Amino acid sequence: MSAQPLTQNDLKDILPPEVYRQAVHQADLAISITDPSARILYANDSFSRITGYSAEDIVGLNESVLSNHTTPPALYADMWASLKARRPWSGKLLNKRKCGGTYLAELSITPVVNDKGEITHFLGMHRDITELHRLERTVLNQKQLIESVIDASPVAFALLDPTGRVVLDNHAYKKLLTDMRVKEPAHRLLDALAPEWYEALASDPRLCEFSNREMRVDSPGGRARWLSVSASVIAMHSECADSYFCAAGQPGLLLVISDITNLREEQERAKGAALKASLAEEERTAAIREGLSAAVFRLEEPLNVMASAVAVLQRRDPASAEMLRHALDNSREHIESLRQVIPQSPHEILIRVNLNEILRDVLEVCTPRLLSAGITVDWQPSAVLPPLNGRPLQLRMLFKALVENAIEAMNVKGWPRRELQIKSEVVDDCLRVAILDSGPGIPMEWRHKAFEPFFTAKNGSGKHIGTGLSRAQQVVADHGGIIDLDESPAGGCAAIVEFRVDGDPI
Repeated sequence: MSAQPLTQNDLKDILPPEVYRQAVHQADLAISITDPSARILYANDSFSRITGYSAEDIVGLNESVLSNHTTPPALYADMWASLKARRPWSGKLLNKRKCGGTYLAELSITPVVNDKGEITHFLGMHRDITELHRLERTVLNQKQLIESVIDASPVAFALLDPTGRVVLDNHAYKKLLTDMRVKEPAHRLLDALAPEWYEALASDPRLCEFSNREMRVDSPGGRARWLSVSASVIAMHSECADSYFCAAGQPGLLLVISDITNLREEQERAKGAALKASLAEEERTAAIREGLSAAVFRLEEPLNVMASAVAVLQRRDPASAEMLRHALDNSREHIESLRQVIPQSPHEILIRVNLNEILRDVLEVCTPRLLSAGITVDWQPSAVLPPLNGRPLQLRMLFKALVENAIEAMNVKGWPRRELQIKSEVVDDCLRVAILDSGPGIPMEWRHKAFEPFFTAKNGSGKHIGTGLSRAQQVVADHGGIIDLDESPAGGCAAIVEFRVDGDPI
């Protein structure tokens, strides 16, 4: 048989009125019952404990005896308007204990209505929330203090949740967002400094931790910035009620981003003079190397002719052939001695380099020539580039040769447009640098010959062909890249250089 619901009479037998009275009297909540004029008719033990008034003291007095007389009148007006409309009211009042001390009460008042709809009593329940209020204000003050300190800090902060979403940042980070012109700077920095961060954040966040890794950020026509970035894992506790009994929190990734631009600029200025001297010395050495190599190359041509002549003469005049062979051998020894004194290319170890930094160094070195030629530069760097394993001096020589070729192309008397555009970007896992000039361009038939050793076309044809492209191609090849010449949108020459991000040959 199914259980029948209990009736009101059954409840009277099970819960006699005395149980209700004792439950109210022993409740751990201050309970009072008043008449419609708020005169207290009943107060339980918790009421006495909180207020300091015994039942004998308080019964017969008006509830207003508890008022500290600092509660705004509008609050009382709202309370009585609700009660007279037979609606419960809840709010906070500042009450006074019997001893004179104050406490903050969280109060709930319910009108008791008879069968005729008349208010016969008020049931009041309140609890002392003074300590809770103090703790809430302490937390709020600490939160505001921390937020003020963080927002005033020149260091940028960004806190990422396990899904990679930025849940907390400061003013310095928001400024970085504007400067970098990307949707989320934290993601761009992590992509460059810890490429596998997104997957690691979900599986093992500790793999995302690192300290003081530097990143260069470039903006078109603007000042380069250097950032020092650290990432650390912190515990984040869920605000969801479902996680109340879960001890473990959700890990978050805190990024601390310091702007070290001024320090790096000081270092760059100090490095500038040394860099110019180093490039100048390498150029002189390269010129000697190329000159001697060209001399050896030219001298070997007649020696090869003489060797053929010796072979022919050997049958007709062996004595003369022997004398000529002896002279030929001596000449080859002298050529070999000359080859031995050709300066070798400097030996550089592979290090992680930023191509934007290389290009800025080259532009700084070439600035005097650019200004004297009246050339305007449109510098369009990628905001952030992944590092390349390369040889810094060789790469500077490579791009300096390409920039100087462009200058030479446009620095023609009467040439109207003198514009140089330099772009860096990441395309399909490749670092691409494009140097485009508005000069006369390169004829199609010269584009492959331009990379041949000792090739030149400075014959007054009005067409431009650069110098040093053979050496430039060798540098590119040493770094596993490719270089190509094409026509620029402005009609001049476009030199395109590409390297794979992973360093593998293209």
